[in-house]
Amino acid sequence: MTLLLNTVAAFLLLTLMIALVRIWLGPDPADRMLASQLFGTTGVALMLVLAEAQAMPALRDVALVLAMLSVLAIAGFVTRVVRIDRSPADD
Repeated sequence: MTLLLNTVAAFLLLTLMIALVRIWLGPDPADRMLASQLFGTTGVALMLVLAEAQAMPALRDVALVLAMLSVLAIAGFVTRVVRIDRSPADD
């Protein structure tokens, strides 16, 4: 079972690296934000898998904090985009 969990963790780590490249190369801020949301979600999944594989329940708490930070990041981004869209146009 540990081998399977470590394989899943390696796959999630690969996905994190791909998301990091997407954040670096993203053409739009929205693309970068979606990639960082993927980064947060995959990070939570990786922490949960590692918590089970290594029998470290503290990693579950880290995953919970990471999930909350991810939600705050997307809320802050959406708030910023809405403010930009509502700003008066310069003539």
